[in-house]
Amino acid sequence: MTDKKALLTIKDNGQDKMIELPVYSGSLGPDVIDIKSLTANGFFTYDPGFISTASCESKITFIDGDKGLLLHRGYPIEQLAEHSDYLETCYLLLYGELPDKKDKAYFENTIMNHTMVHEQMIDFFSGFRRDAHPMAIMCGVVGALSAFYHDSLDVTNERHREVAAYRLISKMPTLAAMAYKYSIGQPFIYPRNDLSYAGNFLHMMFATPNSESEVNPVLARAMDKILLLHADHEQNASTSTVRLAGSSNANPFACIAAGIAALWGPAHGGANEAVLNMLHEIGDEANIDTFIARAKDKNDPFRLMGFGHRVYKNFDPRATVMKETCNEVLNELGLHDDPLFKIAKRLERIACEDEYFIEKKLYPNVDFYSGIILKALGIPTEMFTVIFATGRTPGWIAHWHEMISGEYRIGRPRQLYTGPEKRNFIPEDQR
Repeated sequence: MTDKKALLTIKDNGQDKMIELPVYSGSLGPDVIDIKSLTANGFFTYDPGFISTASCESKITFIDGDKGLLLHRGYPIEQLAEHSDYLETCYLLLYGELPDKKDKAYFENTIMNHTMVHEQMIDFFSGFRRDAHPMAIMCGVVGALSAFYHDSLDVTNERHREVAAYRLISKMPTLAAMAYKYSIGQPFIYPRNDLSYAGNFLHMMFATPNSESEVNPVLARAMDKILLLHADHEQNASTSTVRLAGSSNANPFACIAAGIAALWGPAHGGANEAVLNMLHEIGDEANIDTFIARAKDKNDPFRLMGFGHRVYKNFDPRATVMKETCNEVLNELGLHDDPLFKIAKRLERIACEDEYFIEKKLYPNVDFYSGIILKALGIPTEMFTVIFATGRTPGWIAHWHEMISGEYRIGRPRQLYTGPEKRNFIPEDQR
């Protein structure tokens, strides 16, 4: 907090009205103007999409897009990706500090020992069409968890909140894998507690009951990186949705289901899926120059997907990590000569060397590389956003818990009304 003030001058019919607004400073980032008192003075602010509005105070994640900085509880994402793992990052997001050896072991054991879901959940899946989008299924089954685990729904009880958090983190990969298995008509594979979190997810995705399967450690590490790099990203659309739903005291399972619904939107969670669709559209290396020319033509609606970022103006710090992981996966699987991946690597090289892309800062972002990795792992594109949701779950929970355990009010955005003024009802025979 600071002693700075902002003075707002309202000019109306030659009269000046002065409103004094407090200015606050966070530990990082720009100062914010507290506008709560505007309502008492007869004004609201107009900010579509809340682009210039801080909707909450948070200690979890900080992003500086100009500097390419992403911090979780103060730790740079590059350091977490290199030295930590997904579950340890989950702990960090939830509790604010890195765990010691004992706490880490307890947390990991607790999560991995609760990966099974209630057996009656299987009946929920049988109610969906086989060709249902897996995100539609996830919205339903995650919300339905509240019907099976109603012993942890008291949002005012800290222990209930913790139990619900553990259940969500542990069961999301199981539900995600079940959604995939259901879509292809294969039996569900039960989780294995002896595997890592990411390794267990790959096991449930690709194992079958009639054969032994081993999880490739290189691929398991790649999946762990993907989950870690998507664990939280500050006040994005889905996280804000979780907070808004939570402000009504909705149970945590319902709030996370709301976040999944928001993430399902192609403008938010579908970017890596769009990358693969673009690569398929290009189709062949011989067509790349044509599509590059189209991307540069401002009158052509075609856009290269997976390049540039709304928040990061210079580079996406997550993409640096993903690029290295992408090369490891392609090397491990011997896919560098795959036509689709050759297109991707050529596009990457062009974006890093072509003056047009450099000037406009259209660098490969995390979605570009994660889409390639997931495709290489054999995961169908319709599952990409499901995996995004699985990785983002601890971030959603951390923000929900931070809000619900502090001071908050039910969300109630205002509006700029431009409809008709008051008018009298006209009887049907007079219209």
